[in-house]
Amino acid sequence: MLDLEDAVAPGDKDRAQAVIAGYDWTAASELPLIAVRINAPRTPWCHRDLEAIACADIPVASVVLPKAESRADVGFAERLIDGVAPSSRLVLQALVETARGLANLADIVSSPERLGALILGYADLGASLGRRGDFPDSGWDVAREQVLAAGRSADLEAVDGPWLGVDTDESFRRAVTASAARGFDAKWVIHPRQVATVTEAFTPSQEEIARAEATLAALEGGHARGVGAVQLDGALVDEAMAVAARRVLSRAQAAS
Repeated sequence: MLDLEDAVAPGDKDRAQAVIAGYDWTAASELPLIAVRINAPRTPWCHRDLEAIACADIPVASVVLPKAESRADVGFAERLIDGVAPSSRLVLQALVETARGLANLADIVSSPERLGALILGYADLGASLGRRGDFPDSGWDVAREQVLAAGRSADLEAVDGPWLGVDTDESFRRAVTASAARGFDAKWVIHPRQVATVTEAFTPSQEEIARAEATLAALEGGHARGVGAVQLDGALVDEAMAVAARRVLSRAQAAS
């Protein structure tokens, strides 16, 4: 992710935008999918960032919209992209990092058009809520569940925010494991050394894949016999387990 927002001082906004637009992207086919975090709605730079990214011949797959607080914020970005580059396939990712955004999650996801993901932003949200001290591994359960539920309700990817540090110690690994177990689709990282740990945690194991395939096969066999629920290795298997199994296989496919 290329960051035009918090990583860039106000006086350097236009220069940073020009750097991205003027970069030599000939080797981009060898890179992962590229996202650009633009400046937030209601700032002097948001619309210029969007126009530059949408119109430039650069391989950006998605735009991260920071401090998203309403459907109107998302709609503004969608309409601007549609207006300047109607054939663009840019996807929007809404970064939820204010109290108002957290309170308005249902509105934000109410009519997703280009919206593809919700991301939980810890640092700015902590400031918006008036949090004191550091809450890297606790104190966020309510916000996590809200973002996860809102994402699932609109068939969007739900992305956990980053560990607010660059280490890969035991605390970091616990947080990553918990994030994957909670049901998030991905987790942001701050430092490249953290990528391997996150990738491993969010990639289904061969045992999980085999179990998911067996679950779907068992349920398909039951449906062929006119049965809605079956047993697999002594456990009940029905459509609820099938939903989880399909998600496992979807993650495995994405990882490959």
